[in-house]
Amino acid sequence: MRFDFKEVITASMVLFAVIDILGSIPIIIGLREKVGHIKSERASLVSAIIMIAFLFVGERILNLIGIDVNSFAVAGSLIIFFLALEMILGISLYRDSEPESASIVPIAFPLVAGAGTLTSILSLRAEFQVQNIILAILLNTIFVYLVLKSSGRIAKLLGTGGVNIIRKVFGVILLAIAVKLFAANINELF
Repeated sequence: MRFDFKEVITASMVLFAVIDILGSIPIIIGLREKVGHIKSERASLVSAIIMIAFLFVGERILNLIGIDVNSFAVAGSLIIFFLALEMILGISLYRDSEPESASIVPIAFPLVAGAGTLTSILSLRAEFQVQNIILAILLNTIFVYLVLKSSGRIAKLLGTGGVNIIRKVFGVILLAIAVKLFAANINELF
């Protein structure tokens, strides 16, 4: 086991692309409007814990309950699909009676530590040293925290019209990601 800067950078870039916290800004702003304050520290910490725990026991947990990685990815794609529909159509599918929980669901899971991220972590584990993946997860968690913390300022900077345009554009992108994740994994189920 050794630290490898190249592995850390590569794993960080993979996770950055899959987590796509910048693309999730419209969802975060929408949730902030819906539930009020989002606990950035809590959401970041919980997502980091989920990702690191999944690095060590993810595949075993899925196997233990009889779920393969492909089924997990298909389920994640459906969640992403419905989040995208909310963004594109301006409808509300996600409702929660406890506003504080928006920091955990849907931000920490499945937005940050979702099926795509967790599946990617399993793939990275096959290629890279564990400590390098953990460092990549921590670097991404710091970036997620910074975006969550500044989402209010980003919303003010963009204005209502800007947020709505970005929400629709990223909704379509998120929808495409959901379809791709679904298509890539559905064939493996049959």
